[in-house]
Amino acid sequence: MPRDEMLRPLKRMSLAQRLWRRRPGALPVAALSLVLAFTAGTAWLMRQPAPLAGQPVVVAAIPEQAEIITSSTTPAEDGAPTEDVADDTADGMIDPNAIEISGGEEMDGSGAVQDLAPEDAMAPEKHEEAMIIVAPHRAMRAAPIVEVTEKSADGPLPRIGDGGQKPFDTYSQVTPMAIVQSGRPKITLVLGGMGLNERLTKKALDLLPGDVTLGFAPYGDNLQAQVNQARGDGHEILLQVPMEPVGYPATNPGPRTLLSDATPEQNLSALKWLMSRFAGYSGITNYMGGRLLTSEEALRPVLAELKSRGLAYLEDASVKKTRTSRLARELRLPVQHATMVIDADPSAAAISAALAQLEKEARKHGSAIATGSGLDITIETVAEWAKTLQEKGILLVPVSAAYKGRAT
Repeated sequence: MPRDEMLRPLKRMSLAQRLWRRRPGALPVAALSLVLAFTAGTAWLMRQPAPLAGQPVVVAAIPEQAEIITSSTTPAEDGAPTEDVADDTADGMIDPNAIEISGGEEMDGSGAVQDLAPEDAMAPEKHEEAMIIVAPHRAMRAAPIVEVTEKSADGPLPRIGDGGQKPFDTYSQVTPMAIVQSGRPKITLVLGGMGLNERLTKKALDLLPGDVTLGFAPYGDNLQAQVNQARGDGHEILLQVPMEPVGYPATNPGPRTLLSDATPEQNLSALKWLMSRFAGYSGITNYMGGRLLTSEEALRPVLAELKSRGLAYLEDASVKKTRTSRLARELRLPVQHATMVIDADPSAAAISAALAQLEKEARKHGSAIATGSGLDITIETVAEWAKTLQEKGILLVPVSAAYKGRAT
């Protein structure tokens, strides 16, 4: 027997033995572990980014409750004859596929919107449209997206996916149907020249709401990273394609300009190089083009190529009497035309006046499209103007919305 045990007093335990006898049971240990795990998990979740937290996509203001008086709730006057009221359908039930919306309109089961004459409306009074609030920055996926990308020696090219998915749909911002079908005036604004100056591009991303569409030139550095940052902030992207202007080559839009006297093969080769500079655009817009856009022979293969690749085309207001509309109808290419350039005179007063005129046009026609450049003064003026649109009842929409529903 060890000497230390012989000298130890009877029944006296060592420190280790006393601590072992006082060890906690399995149940308290398990409970403490669960509490610690829950606390750690909560702390981890609180640190995760939530870009849309507190930013509703759509908020509808519910109108005040009103008393409804019908023939079944209002007693007939003494001596007044009663009449049968004809039902809207043969079986006496209201058509469940007919949805009444504000402003004297009806949507049938196919989703088409029909204007109703005032005398055909169910009730004589008009209801105000619900308030629509859209988060200013709705992130989109980084490009390129494999399903709509073709690899080439120059870089990624847009293509129609194996399942028929088009780059126009894949790279467009999702616009809620409440906005597309809304009767409110809608404005689409495209600011171009992005990617050429990283400082100005960053300024546009910092100041402008996501529903301002950005046009990127094909000549900047680090273009894909800038495009993905813009898409992450909710901006739809268009590729600006240089087209031959009047006075070329003294006025030169840049390398690989599409030319009116080039062969179709030469222009298509140049177009593919331009389209391969970055991915993530839903459509093409012209940069200059006063001569090319008036040459039907040179323009046809260019527009046909855009159609075959599932893209849309937006034409600015800098060129008059183009051949685009007729060719687009023939090729069934989605095309829209801007009606003004807001910074043709690059001063704050002139830009503000152009934006005021754009509002009038949107109220008159239901929608309006304008373009501008990514200049300091343009970015700053547009950023301040955009803050006033909600109180004016005007919706700012990305360019893709101009090709859909009532925004067309």
